[in-house]
Amino acid sequence: MQRSARDAAKRVWARASSLVRTWRDAVFPDGDAVSRIACVDMLAHNWHLGFTAFGGPTVHYQIFRRLFVERYKWIDETTYLEVFALSQALSGPASTKMLFAFNIMHYDYLTGFLAFLVWALPMACVSFGLALGVRNIGSQLPAPMYALLSGLNSATVGIIALAAIQLSSKAVTDKLTRILVFFGGAAGMLYNALWYFPVLMAAGALTTVLWDLKVLQRLIKALRPIKIRDEQDVGDVELSNLEQAASPEPPASSVTARHTAKVTPQATQTLNTNPSNTLPSAESPTTATNPRTSWVRGTAVIATFLLSFIIVMALRGIYSDRNRGFDLFANLYLAGTIIFGGGPVVVPLLRSYIVSPGWVSPRDFLLGLAITQAFPGPNFNFAVYLGALAVRDTSIPPIAGAIIGFLAIYIPGLWLCAGFIGVWSSLRKVVWVRAALRGVHATAVGLVFTAVYRLFEIGYLDKDVQGGGTLSRDPWWVVIIAAACYGGMHFHLAPLVAIVMGAAMGLLRYAVVSS
Repeated sequence: MQRSARDAAKRVWARASSLVRTWRDAVFPDGDAVSRIACVDMLAHNWHLGFTAFGGPTVHYQIFRRLFVERYKWIDETTYLEVFALSQALSGPASTKMLFAFNIMHYDYLTGFLAFLVWALPMACVSFGLALGVRNIGSQLPAPMYALLSGLNSATVGIIALAAIQLSSKAVTDKLTRILVFFGGAAGMLYNALWYFPVLMAAGALTTVLWDLKVLQRLIKALRPIKIRDEQDVGDVELSNLEQAASPEPPASSVTARHTAKVTPQATQTLNTNPSNTLPSAESPTTATNPRTSWVRGTAVIATFLLSFIIVMALRGIYSDRNRGFDLFANLYLAGTIIFGGGPVVVPLLRSYIVSPGWVSPRDFLLGLAITQAFPGPNFNFAVYLGALAVRDTSIPPIAGAIIGFLAIYIPGLWLCAGFIGVWSSLRKVVWVRAALRGVHATAVGLVFTAVYRLFEIGYLDKDVQGGGTLSRDPWWVVIIAAACYGGMHFHLAPLVAIVMGAAMGLLRYAVVSS
């Protein structure tokens, strides 16, 4: 009786497991095509990412690797790493550009753009709904709400600090990149201007190019006085003669000399053909990209973007402060063009472009920042929230402001990514390009530490500090930062859980202090 019951239970469990596997395979397919229509196949493979990819860019990179490299097998590991480096080197949202690039390489440009919409639109709509709610909030919030927001911001600082640590562990490959990470973080803290971050990135790229190509070493060697080199050569000859005179061994016989003459070229040839002395990343081919991503089309795409940027900046200088909608588009278009380092870096830059002109209050900026950090998908959807709020005192409807924010912040990065995907197969073989990417990547990671500092300085809110104050006002906020960072690092605490924990700890502090 008991045996038959166990057998029946096993059959039920096996049947349920089979149904779950069937449902999972239908909802989350493998890399094989499920439809001949590219858009349908893309939707089947990408639909869930905009709802499930919590944790920001650092977690997105890991999700994409498991999905596109290991499960779908659309690309190999080498191609993944190259697209990762390229996404870090170009401006705009890094994880969004990676998803966009993978779909372009597997399908085409149009399907890649549709994949971007599937990825970004779900939480963009939620961000717009959040903005509509914030527009109806009064100038003063209840005291517990300020404590909750300060807790949220503290947890956000901890999450971004963890992202900076994790990214730096991958970016640091030698002492030079370690120095560049420090340089990017320190220089970013000391000064802030519209042109400053791109200059830092260019300085990092120039440094690695000069170092990897041994330009400085060759220059120093060429500038050495000839006299010193001659004296050194004479000294070496005299020392060699003394060593030969003091050597007790007899000279080699003619047979030994002939034998040595035969062996030495072989050894030299073996040394020169050692694979460890080559650069396989520049010579060996990777997974072939879509043939429609040609270098001609890529060059044309990059050129048209540069032309559009010049036009927008020229119109921005001519028609500034005449129309809020155009000013919003121009500022965010500029931000999307010069933001390197992804979501964490966008925060202080957007504060300068949106809050400083007086379009959005510092309180509403920090409120939206704290909440949108808990959303899945790209962090750049924060611009949708800001766009809807920036047109509050104008005749422009909120939905129009949200659309302007969405398009302006995403277009530059995606446009450049689409162009460089076409020319990358040629550029990847150029040594100085790979060297420049190494420097850009390291400096961009340093800028994430800058974002940690700047958010720390504006994360505290109360009724008397509406514009944001430093979180060092009370050790409790530092404890929340440490808990979020340490929990994520050693206990795999999910970012969403860390955000909720920060809010709860903020309310706990208010309850203790008020009592």
